[in-house]
Amino acid sequence: MRTVQGAALDGLRARVRALAARRRPERVGRSPRGAAPLADRGPALPGLGVAGPGRRTFVGPSFRYAASAPESTGRATLAGLGDLLRGLARPRPGEVRASAAALRALRARHGDAPALVRTRSGRTVLVLLDPQDLRRFYAEPVSVLAAAPPGKCRGAIPEESADSGCSRGELRAERRQVSAEVLAADLPVHPSCGSFLAALAEEARHLADAQALDLARARYAVHRAARRIVLGDAAAGDEELTGWLTQLRPEGDSPRGGRVRAGRSVRSVRSARSVQDRARARIEEYAAHAAADTLAGRAARHADPTGSLDPVGQAQHWLLAMDAVPETLLRTLLLLGAHPAEQDLAAAEAVAEVAAGADRGRLPRLRACVRESLRLYPVVPDLIRVTRAETEWRGVRYPAGTSVLLPAAFHQRDPERVPAAHVFVPGRWKNPGADQDLRMAPFSHGGGRCPGDQLGLMMTAALCAEVLRSRRIAGTRPVLDPVGPLPATLDPYGIRLTLTRR
Repeated sequence: MRTVQGAALDGLRARVRALAARRRPERVGRSPRGAAPLADRGPALPGLGVAGPGRRTFVGPSFRYAASAPESTGRATLAGLGDLLRGLARPRPGEVRASAAALRALRARHGDAPALVRTRSGRTVLVLLDPQDLRRFYAEPVSVLAAAPPGKCRGAIPEESADSGCSRGELRAERRQVSAEVLAADLPVHPSCGSFLAALAEEARHLADAQALDLARARYAVHRAARRIVLGDAAAGDEELTGWLTQLRPEGDSPRGGRVRAGRSVRSVRSARSVQDRARARIEEYAAHAAADTLAGRAARHADPTGSLDPVGQAQHWLLAMDAVPETLLRTLLLLGAHPAEQDLAAAEAVAEVAAGADRGRLPRLRACVRESLRLYPVVPDLIRVTRAETEWRGVRYPAGTSVLLPAAFHQRDPERVPAAHVFVPGRWKNPGADQDLRMAPFSHGGGRCPGDQLGLMMTAALCAEVLRSRRIAGTRPVLDPVGPLPATLDPYGIRLTLTRR
């Protein structure tokens, strides 16, 4: 006998089926005879599943989305997401992230062809799931694939590429050239390494003299060293300047993702302008007296025939980008603490480096550890560009304005293509050509490659060396499995390292 509840449930199911039938795509966009088919945007799906915490690799606007991928007929079809949506994590305001499991499920369901994802706002995102498509992504000029506007400016190293979403607007060729020369992009050891390493060694005392190391202590030491490297010793103690720069970092339109009242928005804009003016004035004052071996001093000496360069703005950009070095430092030391054999080898290299003379700053083993840390936990997990004209991918045409997203973190830890994808293996970076492997993009590739990668590696490796020379990482929180798969994310706020004297 049917119950009242059963009848009500049947009625609800019938309504859901009717609603789904009305929301199905009626037809795929037609294309001229002989031309590649146009991609169908497809309808948005009504709900999201609940994700397991921490397995997130996909960033973008806050969304409710459907995914589609071209079939062998050239049509773009609506993906059946079902289990796929269960891999989604609740996004922070202004972003969206899908788990690596969700992306693997999408690839298994529709092959290696790019998958078209539609956001709740109607924006389409073309996700590249096949490593073969990465070469084209990195090789396309800005006239075809332009950098997308950043939602949050974070960088792993002193100069983040426009492709990873950290430059406000497109960097002109002159600016990129000057930045590459100031940062010595082609040299493993910066020409000013003597003063840089001295500043890093002095500030690392705040790390090595403590019994425990956490993010707050790491930030204090790195911020002091960064201000000295960029602006000179006079700026070492200027915590107020760092506070202003932190306020200027865009975090989204609203802290909770909701609407912001107009009056409050105007006040926020005025406040930001005031902070910006004060920060620029302070940086300009330091830059005017900066030594020749600082980044600001090197930039000031560079010829500017076009008058388009902004040394003060560039110095501000470098300081902002260095803000992620503490997180990379903590994660690298945490991984070394969980792998005692690697820690001992890194410590031996750090001790031997003291007598290296002119070769100081190279630290190849520690640099490999930093690269492996960034492979596992990239600061910029996804690269996104926007098409400036109609483009064709795998036989399907996409209109201008389509966002093309490369989930770098997903490709770097893809167990189907990367050996020991979820294990800490610094030795993989010693293989010839490892730095040119397009699946690995801690610093991007091609014309968008970060010109500050070598300086960033030198800084982070030098800080690790200063700690490991006199201290052993005897305990870590969280506790990592040295042989099993590492977690997909590591929140730097939750990292705490116990240090003992060697």
